Amino acid sequence: MTEGTALPGPDGALRCPWALSTEDYVAYHDEEWGRPVHGDDALYERLSLEAFQSGLSWITILRRREGFRRAFADFKIAAVAEFTDADAERLLADPGIIRNRAKISATLANAKVLADWSPGELDALIWSFAPDAAGRPVPRTLSDVAAITPESTALAKELKKRGLRFVGPTTAYALMQACGLVDDHLRDCVARRA
Repeated sequence: MTEGTALPGPDGALRCPWALSTEDYVAYHDEEWGRPVHGDDALYERLSLEAFQSGLSWITILRRREGFRRAFADFKIAAVAEFTDADAERLLADPGIIRNRAKISATLANAKVLADWSPGELDALIWSFAPDAAGRPVPRTLSDVAAITPESTALAKELKKRGLRFVGPTTAYALMQACGLVDDHLRDCVARRA
């Protein structure tokens, strides 16, 4: 067996190897990761969570996702845009989330920027950077999966240009993977769409 290839999960189905370390990962891998996500609030949530994940393992964020949702008003852009300095201090004391001042500040600032955008604008912008699936090779092993692509670099640059923070090329690519702009499930993975 080649290192990094799809491996059998608890039910015998082949999955991306990263998904097999915990039940939380199996569910996230099978039901969410790589599935198309649309809607400004839903994409704001994913963008925010990917920023919080920076420097941490995804399982840390995944296991606190409900805490993040409670803390950030279910990631409703209009609601988070109204958060005050007192809310920022409350978030810094909330053990249900990652209490990183820079990441919290960016999440709040991003909501304020996005609140001024037209409905659907974030969705349209992010999805405009989805690469043509026909032009992408299907990854066979984990080493075939990039961390940064020209599209994620361009998306990060555009988001920054429009005033968003904590949106580098790696975060942008993780967002693209998580939200189905790209399908990086391995070739033999049960969750691969095509």
